[in-house]
Amino acid sequence: MEQHTGSAPFEGPEKLLEIWFAPSPAHLPDTNGSVDGKIGLRKVERAVWEGMLDIVKCSVLSTVSGADFDAYLLSESSLFVSPHRLILKTCGTTLNLLGLPRILEIAAVHADLHTVYRCFYSRKSFMFPDRQHGPHRDWKYEVEFLDNIFANGAAYTVGKVNGDHWLLYLTNPEEEVSPSLSIPPAINTTCDLEFPDYTIEILMSDLSPSARERFFLSSPTDDPTIHAAALSQSLGIAEIFPPHLTTLDAYSFSPCGYSSNALIKWGEDSSFVASPNSVNTHPGEGYYTIHVTPEEGWSYASFECNVPLPPSRPSPDDPRTIPDLKTLIQRVVSIFEPGRLTLTLFISCEENEVDLGERSPVEAAQQAFRAALGEPVGKQYDKVNGIQPNGLSPRRYKRTDKINYEFGGYDLAFASFELVS
Repeated sequence: MEQHTGSAPFEGPEKLLEIWFAPSPAHLPDTNGSVDGKIGLRKVERAVWEGMLDIVKCSVLSTVSGADFDAYLLSESSLFVSPHRLILKTCGTTLNLLGLPRILEIAAVHADLHTVYRCFYSRKSFMFPDRQHGPHRDWKYEVEFLDNIFANGAAYTVGKVNGDHWLLYLTNPEEEVSPSLSIPPAINTTCDLEFPDYTIEILMSDLSPSARERFFLSSPTDDPTIHAAALSQSLGIAEIFPPHLTTLDAYSFSPCGYSSNALIKWGEDSSFVASPNSVNTHPGEGYYTIHVTPEEGWSYASFECNVPLPPSRPSPDDPRTIPDLKTLIQRVVSIFEPGRLTLTLFISCEENEVDLGERSPVEAAQQAFRAALGEPVGKQYDKVNGIQPNGLSPRRYKRTDKINYEFGGYDLAFASFELVS
């Protein structure tokens, strides 16, 4: 979130745009032609991306790079660039979709990527829709904007129209994306990687007063990165994932607000072992990103992560290992103490991959959602291990919505919860 005075409400819920130019880096046309060891979109210089962000109305604060990603921390949220895909997440009144034509141009000119494999655009319902500009003034305008670019898009509203809901637009890789952006026959539309594409979002509103006050700067002279690093340690943000697998980049805004990007070397965790005949021999790197708007009246925090977590584990309390989904949710919710939250899990799948009578991945996720939030969670929980060492905490949630969706190649688990005690 950008620095602001607090005189006007700030729109915390983000617009999330994800564009895939191939199913994996192995499908890129220039896998043998790297620049400084980087291929595909990662060859694009920072200044070129900054020009695109000028259109969106945000700027780069800092960057960190890993084996698979370049992570840009923005004045309004985040940009992640991997060889074959780009993820742009922006809050406030940014013009996220207006950056899309320029992104497609950059991919073609600077990375020789002339086709779009898949595109996803999603957001939670806005708190202050009247403050938005351009196509973001209304969902129907956003859909029209995307339909003018993509020939095979589909738009969905998930959840209660008169309550918390989630909006999704996606394209199908099996058809032509646009007259000028067709899918080459050589691209296999079934993901051939050992682990699924996986994105969990935890979208939290009505943060508790004690949770909110931590994200206000005590002094305007505080260094924003030093303050954010200390805050990340004290709240347990730095330990959501094992610190030895995490590269964290964080920023505290004046007078309030917080953003962070983290790169997670999940493939180095012993529980992620690929089969001997796996196509994907890379150890695996993912990200998470957190953004906090703490002002009373419109407080909001978001957590997004693409590490492929198991729904549960026999021993989930080892801080040296990647958490399971249940433990992750408890760790995040115990930090921000929301009054309301929405969870979405988007996971790739193959048709008929679940046998009759088996529990599907999204149903397993729904059970993890409920297990994480149906039992007490909060201050008296151990932030790192998600366990309950000191008796019950009064924070308990009830589920108010549960929806599972099946799309072409992806399944979605959606759930909403409210604080009951």
